[in-house]
Amino acid sequence: MIILGVDPGTVAMGYGVLESRDDKIALIEFGVLTTKARSPIGERLFYLYDTLVDIISKFQPDVAAVEQPFVAKNARTALAIGRAQAVAILAAASRNIPTYEYTPAQVKQRVANYGAGSKEQIQEMVRLQLGLAEAPQPNDAADALAVALCHIGEMRLNELLGRQNGRV
Repeated sequence: MIILGVDPGTVAMGYGVLESRDDKIALIEFGVLTTKARSPIGERLFYLYDTLVDIISKFQPDVAAVEQPFVAKNARTALAIGRAQAVAILAAASRNIPTYEYTPAQVKQRVANYGAGSKEQIQEMVRLQLGLAEAPQPNDAADALAVALCHIGEMRLNELLGRQNGRV
């Protein structure tokens, strides 16, 4: 199974592509799509959509996993991230790819076994789980890989629970 993980943002959108076969996880590619912060939002969203569609066409993921916006004090930031999240979901849907959404706490819990882990802890766990010499940079790319790892963990857990309940 090939998983596209997305850390949404309208200025920087992280993406990571992983392959999960048996109990092995392989890193395929990761990066960040960047836009000019001062360009019109429509241009930025279109660029993100168009580039994500290209990434989907190139790697043919089976699923997409997208982080949900974290709403704290800044509603404007949450709205912008929500727009980017919608673009990622739309790009996947345009290619008939199912999309799963995870909160930041779910990602942290699944990747680091601690729902309140710091960015540095999550990056280190991503590095360890993927067997990398260094943590992926920039942070947006590492976060996207964490979202993909979260999805893999959720799928494995669901599979185990299905076996336990006699469904598999």
